Amino acid sequence: MAEQKWVYSFGDGKAEGAASMRNLLGGKGANLAEMSNLGLPVPPGFTITTELCTAYYDNDRQYPADLAGQVDVALASIGKTVGATFGDKVNPLLVSVRSGARASMPGMMDTVLNLGLNDETVQGLASRANDERFAFDSYRRFIQMYSDVVLGVDHHHFEEVLEYYKEEHELNLDTELKADDWRDLIGRYKAIVQEELGKPFPQDVHEQLWGAISAVFGSWRNQRAETYRRLHNIPESWGTAVNVQAMVFGNMGETSATGVAFTRNPSTGERAIYGEFLVNAQGEDVVAGIRTPQSLTKVARLEANDKKPSMEEAMPVVYAELLANFARLEKHYADMQDVEFTVQSGKLWMLQTRAGKRTAKAALKIAVEMAAEGLITEKQAVLRVDPASLDQLLHPTLDPDAAREVIASGLPASPGAASGEVIFSSDEAAAAKAEGRNVVLVRIETSPEDIHGMHSAVAILTTRGGMTSHAAVVARGMGRPCVSGVGSIRIDYKAEHFTVMGQTIKKGDIITVDGSTGQVIKGEVPMLQPELSGDFAKLMSWADSYRRMKVRTNAETPLDAATARKFGAEGIGLCRTEHMFFDETRIVAVRQMILADDEAGRRAPLAKILPMQRDDFRQLFVIMKGLPVTIRLLDPPLHEFLPNTPEEIELVAQTTGIEAGKLERRVSDLHEFNPMLGHRGCRLGITYPEIYEMQARAIFEAALEAAKETGEAVIPEIMIPLVAMKAELDMLKAKIVAVAGAVEKEQNAKLSYHIGTMIELPRAALLARQIAESAEFFSFGTNDLTQTTYGISRDDSASFINDYISKKVISQDPFVSLDTEGVGELVRIAAERGRITRPDIKLGICGEHGGDPASIAFCEEVGLTYVSCSPYRVPIARLAAAQSALSANMERDV
Repeated sequence: MAEQKWVYSFGDGKAEGAASMRNLLGGKGANLAEMSNLGLPVPPGFTITTELCTAYYDNDRQYPADLAGQVDVALASIGKTVGATFGDKVNPLLVSVRSGARASMPGMMDTVLNLGLNDETVQGLASRANDERFAFDSYRRFIQMYSDVVLGVDHHHFEEVLEYYKEEHELNLDTELKADDWRDLIGRYKAIVQEELGKPFPQDVHEQLWGAISAVFGSWRNQRAETYRRLHNIPESWGTAVNVQAMVFGNMGETSATGVAFTRNPSTGERAIYGEFLVNAQGEDVVAGIRTPQSLTKVARLEANDKKPSMEEAMPVVYAELLANFARLEKHYADMQDVEFTVQSGKLWMLQTRAGKRTAKAALKIAVEMAAEGLITEKQAVLRVDPASLDQLLHPTLDPDAAREVIASGLPASPGAASGEVIFSSDEAAAAKAEGRNVVLVRIETSPEDIHGMHSAVAILTTRGGMTSHAAVVARGMGRPCVSGVGSIRIDYKAEHFTVMGQTIKKGDIITVDGSTGQVIKGEVPMLQPELSGDFAKLMSWADSYRRMKVRTNAETPLDAATARKFGAEGIGLCRTEHMFFDETRIVAVRQMILADDEAGRRAPLAKILPMQRDDFRQLFVIMKGLPVTIRLLDPPLHEFLPNTPEEIELVAQTTGIEAGKLERRVSDLHEFNPMLGHRGCRLGITYPEIYEMQARAIFEAALEAAKETGEAVIPEIMIPLVAMKAELDMLKAKIVAVAGAVEKEQNAKLSYHIGTMIELPRAALLARQIAESAEFFSFGTNDLTQTTYGISRDDSASFINDYISKKVISQDPFVSLDTEGVGELVRIAAERGRITRPDIKLGICGEHGGDPASIAFCEEVGLTYVSCSPYRVPIARLAAAQSALSANMERDV
């Protein structure tokens, strides 16, 4: 039996892998192989596959017996290509060890550089490079990184020693330290390891290599990686690959450099090179924000008013070669690329390329412009933009005319703006979010350990780092405004404040961060509503042309309805009439109705509510101008409209003129142990039919008024909630039809309308064939259907659902993304059985899932007529529905 291939080599103009092998080799490994096959200058190396990661965890973190031999062969091949030998005292091969999952997870997993250095090989490196300072600088970097990543000795131990050494010797920059300084520090670094672990820093280079490989595989399940996967819906089963690659050095003097670049601006989408580099540095110096980098282009340098030369000016020949590689890669991949590179003694090396993370604004512009350039088709452009990312575009920005007290400025690292309380700790940011508070996370620099705090904050502010620092890249991916490199701010973590321009800003003070301009503003600044046009309008028009499902909105106020129409809603899929009952102008009448002793007593206050409800519906019909409007009749239990505490009861008694004792008794009578499954929905209509009769009359009268006002035919869709039995629907439908007949007779007019039901109980889904005999449409209320399928209260699930996710009982919250296996199966059954009885039945979804892209894909698969979601998620649903339709068509074509 042939041994399994775990290792794939690349470099020297050829590779065993290719870009198409992303699932096996991970994104980094597949792209390194592809660049090698393209003939680009890639340092040779090899990739250990994602399948090995799975085997590693399945076998209790033990490696297959045949892996070591494959690694040895690949390592020897690297040495042969570069003319060096791993562990050789005279001519040592040094390697980097990096992760590389199939989905990009920047900064979430571990990396080790300069591996292969020890007390002997460092002398060989110094002789080969004829530069002792460079060699010992590389060795101290390796000790610090390896100790942190592999041995578990925190990096701050080494940083403290370095900072103390520089103060002691009156040095400011790392680049001012000489070879002897690094030699001294290496001794101190090794002493830290000995003290912390009780054993010396490993000198065996093979022990170093396997330690690093195991650390990278181990980091697939570290806390920050698990958090990132949960936030971005990346399955743990995918695993990560490990890439071992010959080191090239950007820290070999003034003709060496390292940098990160995007082939287009990742914030705006502008077709211009965007990036930074550092002379005489290694890659982690750029992304970690340890030194403030220089601009790649002269234009960017001038815009930033930076005196240090750009790469275009400092290294024009290498820059021209880099520019040609950018153009070739972008054309080859037909997407904006995020590229890492190193220049070693004037020679350019390409270390990585991947599809660049970008803001929603940039994604739209890049997709639309690449379609115009002929790089991609309109269909590909529609598929290229993440629907959920549109959320970044649909919220307010700072009012440019508002007064603002700018206290500092930095780099505009991630666009958008937000105001919140200053918080200095990621853990406190997460706790504040759980309490419903808006906070701005303020840090000297962020690291992958801050991922949960960054996700919890409304904005991020760092005093160090550039446009490609960890904070900038992660914030852009999350859609959080971010300002980085605000060097004028001095943070005191212990005192929990920062100082700037003679002012002290304490924890809890409000600041505003404008990630589009780089400004930090004291206090809260007024916001402006977004205007959507240009690239957004063009891409959405393409999406609408490929979309099959309609997109409606959940709205019961004129403002929500108008907002949704602006965002392209094609009707209202859910109008929750109970929200209208809470209005202060009608709550008194509602309570009088609930407290009445008999039907006559209830009809009197209902008559007061009728004209108010009629005007509510009229306004919605007018805004929708003939588009469908689905109105759900009263759903919640009546006790929700009554006071709870003795103080509230006394106040309501005074305002309604009802005796407090009677009010208290009624509250007690209406109390239910499980209101979600109690006297609500159609059950109210059965007990108190006069409520539904009043609402039906208000709908029909409003429809006739709105039709006269707009000149458009109004065909309301009346939805009866929480139906479990056809008999319930039949009884209430008869009463609604009778009201319609009465209104037609009174106004000498003809009404058109539809009567349907919500499918939110498993029994209704299973008996859909019978219910469809009376229902003209089904709307799946997936919030309640999820509750009744799981037997879980959505309001109470938050206390334990995260435990289920963290312990891998479930992969995601079923109230956020539809459970397609269980709840989805009920939807599928109801749709199929409903169509047997009524082939043209209209099918929609109106729960929160109606705005979730993954749930929308399932709705397309089942063949629903429309999805309905909150107004601000309408564009997200439009794009997701288009992508679902295109994907379904592609699957059928295969």
